[in-house]
Amino acid sequence: MTEQHMIQLLQKRGVSVEQVSEIVYKLQKPYNDQLTLEECADSVMAVLSKREVQYTLYTGIALDELAEKKMLPEPLQSILEVDEPLYGVDETLALGIVHVYGMIGLTSFGYLDKEKIGIIRALNDDRSSVHVFLDDLICGLAAAASARIAHQNEHAPDYSAKHRLD
Repeated sequence: MTEQHMIQLLQKRGVSVEQVSEIVYKLQKPYNDQLTLEECADSVMAVLSKREVQYTLYTGIALDELAEKKMLPEPLQSILEVDEPLYGVDETLALGIVHVYGMIGLTSFGYLDKEKIGIIRALNDDRSSVHVFLDDLICGLAAAASARIAHQNEHAPDYSAKHRLD
C-alpha cells in the first residue's frame, strides 16, 4: 500500500487530495495567516501515509461499494441504502483516523460532519452512489490533516515561555 494507491482509490470515488486540502485550508487559515494550500496537501499526504488510515479508508470504501452492488446482508443493505441517521458506524470508523491527532482533530471532525464543507457536501448529497462511509472518512482525513497543521504551527503563541521555571 502506498499513498499513491490511496489517491487513486479516492479519485475513483470522486475525491481529490486538492479537495481535501481546500477543507483543511478553510479550517486552519484563521489560525495561521501564512498557511498555504501546498502545506495543507502535504499534511493530507502525511495522514494518508499512515497504515491505520489506509486500512480505515479501505474498509469504509469497500462497504460503500458493496452497498452499491447490493451485496450486503439485510438489514445492513437497507440501512446503508437510506443512510440511516442512527447508524453511526460510519462516524465511528472515521473517528479512528481522527484519534491519531487528538482533541483538535475530534472537534474539527464534529464541525465538518455537521457543516459538510466542499466535497463532503457533494458526497453526502450524491444519491447516484453510496457514500455513507466516504463522506465521514473525508471528514476524518481533513480533520486529522488540520490537527496535524495546528500541532506544528510555529506561529502559535508559546504560553509556556511566560511561565518557565528557571
